[in-house]
Amino acid sequence: MNILIVGAAGNLGSHIARHLLKGPHRLTLLVHKTPLPQALANHPNVTVASGDLDDPASLHAATAGVNCVVYVAGVLFEPRPERFLHRTNTIYVQNIVDAALQAGVERFILISFPHIEENTTPDSPATGRQDVQPRSIHARTRLEAEKYLFSAYQNKSINPVVLRAGVIYGRDVKLIEAARKLLRYRLFAIWPTPTWVHLLALPDFLRSVEIAIERANLSGIYNICDDCPVMLQEFIDELAEHWGYRKPWRLPDGCFYLSASVCE
Repeated sequence: MNILIVGAAGNLGSHIARHLLKGPHRLTLLVHKTPLPQALANHPNVTVASGDLDDPASLHAATAGVNCVVYVAGVLFEPRPERFLHRTNTIYVQNIVDAALQAGVERFILISFPHIEENTTPDSPATGRQDVQPRSIHARTRLEAEKYLFSAYQNKSINPVVLRAGVIYGRDVKLIEAARKLLRYRLFAIWPTPTWVHLLALPDFLRSVEIAIERANLSGIYNICDDCPVMLQEFIDELAEHWGYRKPWRLPDGCFYLSASVCE
């Protein structure tokens, strides 16, 4: 099977690529400005395709001859997300979905997240709904992308799959490594209000993507998370203890809104 990974130069995309290369698949890795890790670019089962998600015409060559698309691209940790997330979270997905349809791609896997349903708890868990109206711009724009994917593939012999993955943790995961650095230098602070978080171990995420690629007749929305929900504060405290650092500072909730407004 030839698999196109969109976002392969990113942190999670490169993890997916390395995992899939342990199997029999051939990979086409879409790159734009960020170069691939050298080990991936030089692998004999990898084809590097150049394309710009903002330029639909540039995507046709990348999708030619592809059996499955895995979309894990995104822009994170940038200020004023309302200025760009509609384009990067929704329009970019629409462009590659259209190219995949024209190329006859058999399966499209979109990596999303459970927080589209917002404020889910053990008593009110995520169920894979799309009839919701999330407040955050990140969730709204990804939901629009999900809906476009399913509408585009409606009544076609192609399987759209959405994997709503929890917060992924593990070795060499960018978010976790950033937390490690902040904890090391006592720069990590967190609010005291208890906050539920969906977590997902990196090996489980990679195996879920592999199953979504290989299992026949799979389609729909799948929430993938660890067995037990945890509080964000508890998780960060345990990370600090695991690495031998002090627990993060607790600051009033309002400090984080103030910091965000100053940064933006």
